This record gives sequence, structure tokens and C-alpha cells, in this order.
Amino acid sequence: MAPRIAAVPGVTAFPITPPSLGQGFRERPVNFVITTNDSYASLARVVAEFQRRMADFPGFLQVDTDLRMNKPELRLEVDRERAAALGVSVDAVARTVESMLGGRVVGRYKREGEQYDVIVQTSADARSAPQDIDGLYVRGRNNTMVPLSAVVRVQEVVAPRELNHFAQRRSATLTANLAPDFALGEALRTMDQIAREVLPEGYTTDLNGASREFRAASGSLAVVFVLALVFIYLVLAAQFESFLDPFIIMLSVPLSMLGALAALRWTGGTLNVFSQIGLVTLVGLITKHGILIVEFANQLRQQGLALGEAVRRAAELRLRPILMTTGAMVLGALPLALATGAGAESRQQIGWVIVGGMSVGTLLTVFVVPTMYVLLARRRVPGPDRTPVAESVLTAPR
Repeated sequence: MAPRIAAVPGVTAFPITPPSLGQGFRERPVNFVITTNDSYASLARVVAEFQRRMADFPGFLQVDTDLRMNKPELRLEVDRERAAALGVSVDAVARTVESMLGGRVVGRYKREGEQYDVIVQTSADARSAPQDIDGLYVRGRNNTMVPLSAVVRVQEVVAPRELNHFAQRRSATLTANLAPDFALGEALRTMDQIAREVLPEGYTTDLNGASREFRAASGSLAVVFVLALVFIYLVLAAQFESFLDPFIIMLSVPLSMLGALAALRWTGGTLNVFSQIGLVTLVGLITKHGILIVEFANQLRQQGLALGEAVRRAAELRLRPILMTTGAMVLGALPLALATGAGAESRQQIGWVIVGGMSVGTLLTVFVVPTMYVLLARRRVPGPDRTPVAESVLTAPR
């Protein structure tokens, strides 16, 4: 659709799918800001080169900027030497142009209880073309009237429609949509690389809109993910009275991450804010499998079973609860993964992370955790024997 619309001559248009998460209708995922103290003309040249490099990259669609040097403007340059020779001051030139073209209130009068402003200004038909400025006169030496064309040179130039600023500096914002297989994080890294190659000294970059929120949320979610791992580890260490058993349990976390990332890749998802929320949720869900195996193996070893026999029986007896937990979570997350309608893009990312992470994580956990328990577990588990071994095995839940 976009190439067909772009092929229409004389029209700059592109299709937009209205966002479903509360953003503005014209909000774009990429909002890259270039700031500088240089002139807008120099900034426009840099932005044009930056925009050209973005357009050459297939991941960016409908690249645009808010800095457009297409507003017609008249620039008046005073010949100061000639003006001084004719006795014309620059201030008089400026006041004459302001009064004749823009209008100036020089007084007020009242009539029948109403007050009216007295405005000095040339008529509309006498100020409709650049050549009309040459017909204005300014008072010179000895009260002689000097035409402005004798001391002023008029140039027709273009200027930016808006003088945008960001962080109190002159700025231009580049916006773009993304191709379906191009993630926002990858797009921002690409733009940072282009900035290093294109921007001269004195130019800096920043983000705005959805791009700024994405980078801020990505950084905070990374911290949250690390804190979640540390918190779970400390809680398990207090529960098991050991720093080694929680480490064995949390080996299931990277296994589940493998399944979650594989599910995202298979469904065309990306590692965005919503999928990262799903990863944080997955950490708490998948560690339950390791807890079931390690806790029950420790109980059997306290009752006198050997290390290998204890972990084998624990894996066997806890297999059904593990599969029931996985089945419940996967079936509960499937409606999220298959969601449609408004906001479906956020629910699908979370759902596929949980479905893929729990499925693959469970499959690998039931083999990896018992193996690592045999290799890394404590040689002796503290605690008194509570029941005979035979009775414990017979009464263990199935």
C-alpha cells in the first residue's frame, strides 16, 4: 500500500495504522532529536544528510523531519555606508518598514462613545509584492526623502516554518515508522551509528516520544530483572539455609529464557517492554520446578537415602506436580498469546514468553536440575531424621 501511495505524483502521503495503546494518532515509534547551537541552515543540511542515510536503510519507512526550510521570507540588508552618506539611520529604516508593512498604532480618537485606534499602514495592494518595498521612503539629511531602494537590498530567501528547540538548543526531530521485521531497539542502535558517522562537532542527539519511553523503560526493566533474580535467590537461601541449593534451583531460569526467546523469534515478536515484563514474570514461575525437586531430594537425604537415589526419586515423584503446574500456566497464557483486537500486541508478547518459557524450561529443567544437584549438592544435608526411609517413599505424594 505504501509504495502505491508514494507513487502518486504531487502528493506526499503515507498510510498510518491508529495505535491501540493510547498514543496519538500521528505518533511514530522513532523520534530522534538532533540539537545544536549552529544556525538552522547548517542544521538543515546535516538533517538532510541524516535523513538520506535513514531512507537508504530498509528498516525505516516514511522518514520525515519537522525542520523544513520552505517558508518564503524577505531579507533586507542595509548598505550602511550609503545610508550614512545620505543621513539615513538604520533605526529609521527599520521603523519605516515596520510601520508601512506591519502597521503601527500612532493614536486613538473617540466618536459617539467609541474609541478607535489610528493605524499607519500602506494599503493592501501596495504591500503585496517584494518590489513594493522599493517604493517606500525614509527621511534623510536636511529632511530629504530617500527611497529605500537607495539604501536597502531585498533578497528572497527561505526559512524554517518553525524554530524548534529541545533542551534550550536549536533542534530538529527525525521521525519514521518501522518495517514489520525491524525492532525499535535495533532502529535506535542504527540511528546512533549514523549519528556517529554524519554529525559534525557541536551536534548532539536525544530521544523523544515513544523512543524515549522505550529506552528509559528498557534500562529500568533490566534493573528490575536483576533485582528479581537477587531477591528470589536471597529468599531461597533463607528458606534452604544454603547458598548452593538456590543456585541449583535458579539454573532453570536460563533454560526458560531460551524457550521464551525461541517463541518470540518463531512468532515474529521482539524483545520489547512487554516481552521483558513477561521474562520477569517467568523467573518466578519457572523456579518453582527446581524448588519441588531440590526440596524433596533434601528431605529424602535427611531420612538416609543416598544422593543419587534421593534425587532420582524426587524427580520421579515431583514430575506430575511439575507437569500440572506447567500445563495450567501454558493453557492460561494461550489466550494472551492468541489475543486479537485493541492492545493485542502487548498481550501477545507476554503470552508467548510464558508459553515458550514454561514449555521448554520445564522440558529441560526435569533433566538439568537433577543432574546439577548430583554434581553440586552438599555432601550432607543438615537436619534430624523424621521418618524411616521406606515409610517416606511409600507416603510421598504422587
